[in-house]
Amino acid sequence: MKLSTRIALAVGATVPVLVLAAGWLLLQLVSRDLHAEQDTHLRERAVVVAKDARRLLRATAADRPAVVEQARERQLYASGLDVGIRLTGPQGTVSGGPQPDASVPLPDSTRGPVTVEDGARSWRVLMVRVQGSRPGVDGTLWLFSPDTTSEDQLALVRRRVVTVALLAAPISGLLALAVASRASRPLRRLQQRTNGLDPRADTARLDHTRTGVTEVDDLARTLQTVLARYDEQAARTTGALATARSFAAAAAHELRTPLMSMQTNLEILTEHPDLGPADRAEVLDDLHSEHSRLLGLLVMLRELGRGDLIEADAFGRVDLAEVIDASVADARRRHSAVEITVPVMPRLSVHGWEPGVRTIVDNLLANAMVHGRDSDGRARIELGLRGGGHPAGSVAVLTVDDRGPGIAPSRRDTVFHRFERRPDSPGSGLGLTLVAQQTALHAGRVQVQDRPGGSGTRIEVRLPVRESRQTEILLPAERDWLIGTAEHPQGFHKDSS
Repeated sequence: MKLSTRIALAVGATVPVLVLAAGWLLLQLVSRDLHAEQDTHLRERAVVVAKDARRLLRATAADRPAVVEQARERQLYASGLDVGIRLTGPQGTVSGGPQPDASVPLPDSTRGPVTVEDGARSWRVLMVRVQGSRPGVDGTLWLFSPDTTSEDQLALVRRRVVTVALLAAPISGLLALAVASRASRPLRRLQQRTNGLDPRADTARLDHTRTGVTEVDDLARTLQTVLARYDEQAARTTGALATARSFAAAAAHELRTPLMSMQTNLEILTEHPDLGPADRAEVLDDLHSEHSRLLGLLVMLRELGRGDLIEADAFGRVDLAEVIDASVADARRRHSAVEITVPVMPRLSVHGWEPGVRTIVDNLLANAMVHGRDSDGRARIELGLRGGGHPAGSVAVLTVDDRGPGIAPSRRDTVFHRFERRPDSPGSGLGLTLVAQQTALHAGRVQVQDRPGGSGTRIEVRLPVRESRQTEILLPAERDWLIGTAEHPQGFHKDSS
């Protein structure tokens, strides 16, 4: 059923009810006005009649001659004119004029005129207490007036109200249908524009021009928001599928070499059971090495995939000093021979993803342990954390220094590329890629420099200091670190800041 039809039916049903309610109120007002006129007349008569009623009660109580009593009684009826009179005293009741039957109960109240019913007729009745000059002459006086005139006028008003209500139903329904049809025209136009939209089949979206109708404009904005969210979710789904496919392709490509090497070593062990102890130990060491490399590669690929799919709602307040302390403690536990120096660090916080920040520190330490050994084969690493930028402290600067051979300036941009490693490197070639990915996700910058004061490498990571979600960063719209090496458009900053 159309909205305009619903409105027409609702109005068509409501208007007669309102007319009847208004008519009932009108009947009450007319009835009160008519009764007020009649009651005024009864009260005027009561003032005059009460005097004659008091005289009649005194004459009756004094046992005067019947002629006097009859004269008083005629005078009482004459003063009543067109109203009925009933007087009750100690010696009995006298009545005259139009009045209800004696069996009809009368009101026992002096607050004002009331209506009593006598079969099909109604009467307005006013009761007055008549008090004599001495005890024994008190009585009760009732005055009666037929209510027929009021009933006739009320019946006329009642019929007219019903007639108006019956006519108002169809007329108001038709008018409401016409008005609602015109008023709902912007809504019908909006429905026609949205009817052909299929976000799965085409890229056309709702083009809405403000109509001035609040509900229609709000609905249009809601539809536009829903479609925009659909597009966003569709893009995320597409990106997730591309990431999953790339993960499978990258894993298959990179895992092939260690798996083939492991297969070769296993065939040697299987086909040459009489292999000497030295050769056998060499083959087993090679298997362990390839297994470690394979496991590390899978872990790195998993972390890259997590970084590509992370959402902004996973970010929160991260204390950099706590993350660095935890990462250094773990590195010292696993590599007790490595010398790691950590100075007193300031308390700096960033608005970020804690596992991602920990990934930055872990991989910088791991890279320095593998590639930052000095000529004696010792790994000595120095960490630093300070505030920088303008205003002061707006950027947290993390530095990791090693005593290795350093990185040539021509290779400093390529070390962050996926699977980029030296020929003799035991790593996966993804450690610094993870550092670059997480730095970009946190709107930071990473740069390779020479170690101050001697040979070696310094890798510097700058992260903006953010204290609350009010300064929440916007993640890159497209993240394909797992699919391919991210370049400058994705927020990977290699230039100095």
